[in-house]
Amino acid sequence: MTSSVLIRGAQTDEGIVDVKIYDNHIIDIQPRIAAQDKDEVVDARGLILWPGLVNTHHHLAQSLLKGVPAAIDSDLDEWLPRVPFAAWPNMTPETLFTAACVGFSELLRSGCTTCADHHYLYDEQTSDEMEDALFEAAEKTGIRFILCRGSATSSGTHRGLNADRIETIELWEKRMTRSLLRHDPAEDSMSRVVVAPTSLVHSSGPEHLRLMAEFARFHKLRMHSHLLEILRDETTAKERFGCSADEYAESVNWLGEDVWYAHLVHASNSAIARFARSGTGISHCPVSNCRLGSGIANLPEMSKKGMPISIGVDGSASAESGSMVNEMMQAWLLHRAIGGPDVTRVEEVIDWGTRGGADILGLNAGRLTPGSVADLVLFDVDAPRFLGVWNANQAPVICGEPIKAKKVMVNGRWVAQDGVVNGLDYDALRTSVEIEKRRLQMAMA
Repeated sequence: MTSSVLIRGAQTDEGIVDVKIYDNHIIDIQPRIAAQDKDEVVDARGLILWPGLVNTHHHLAQSLLKGVPAAIDSDLDEWLPRVPFAAWPNMTPETLFTAACVGFSELLRSGCTTCADHHYLYDEQTSDEMEDALFEAAEKTGIRFILCRGSATSSGTHRGLNADRIETIELWEKRMTRSLLRHDPAEDSMSRVVVAPTSLVHSSGPEHLRLMAEFARFHKLRMHSHLLEILRDETTAKERFGCSADEYAESVNWLGEDVWYAHLVHASNSAIARFARSGTGISHCPVSNCRLGSGIANLPEMSKKGMPISIGVDGSASAESGSMVNEMMQAWLLHRAIGGPDVTRVEEVIDWGTRGGADILGLNAGRLTPGSVADLVLFDVDAPRFLGVWNANQAPVICGEPIKAKKVMVNGRWVAQDGVVNGLDYDALRTSVEIEKRRLQMAMA
């Protein structure tokens, strides 16, 4: 069933505009558009209109693991075995569904309309229902969802990743073939699958990585992984493979416009140049990188070299939040503290969080232009926190949370209003969260 929506009088960086949406696309943007009888007219006067935010790296399974005391002051190497790897054996489809609903709700409430989740809870005993739970939660909340299908096909060198937490490469391929049933390659796809080994350096050997790249490109899938989040990625690559991490990525065919990496905190200038030449992108996760003490990715240099840049919230177990607005504010401020007040501009941060993410994922989204998919957010900046802001369109980045996403549209359909996700029973969700969290606490004690 097609729909027609007219958003009237919204504030954008181009001024006050009306936006006409037909079915799931923006068809017109002008200062004044005449309403038709069939239009749903939305009064957006006083509201800020942005493209929906695009989160290119998440770990939804961690939404019930915020602020675990045993690792609140730990670095990545100590945090992994104490939090996500410790929780992994105790996760059920019900746990994952609850966690995903929490994570999607957080994202939508911050104006995010697309989530790429790096889900790596796979081993020889993992049931198909674990993966299904993520798609079911996405369908329930109405968010655009990309499953970055993680994997470990060798025991690797990540501390705390036990040998029984791996798959054979044969099992990986069989399961990936099943996952492909969820993949829709269309530019307005609501459901996609990405080949995403858990860590490029630590989770699979070179032969398996080449096979994964071949599989991905044969099926026209994008590719994603963690890389250079900590310096040990670089030292391990040199010790095991006799080259830098970026050289290793190139040797196993894991560079290109269809590839993006989370973090790249410790990417050297030469590595950045290699990524830029190949069109390889980044998901920048500033809050998690600060929380774990991992460091700060050199985004100014990446931007200068022309690397594709996007923003990710990472996992709520290492960021304690799934807010894209929070990440964007941190991205704006963090690099200025080091490089000066002009190294990151508000406009480019907004671009990273919208168009940049959509382009990395190959989606026709992240833009306020006719022909783009209608993923939109109307921000209410009438609270005292935002009074006095000269450029209200920049308020979400320069003022940050708390901010109210008045209305959120995904694929031409309103999915959240006044901070409430349509069809999500928050009382029931709170109860489920407490049950699953308590169960994890007892199991991990």
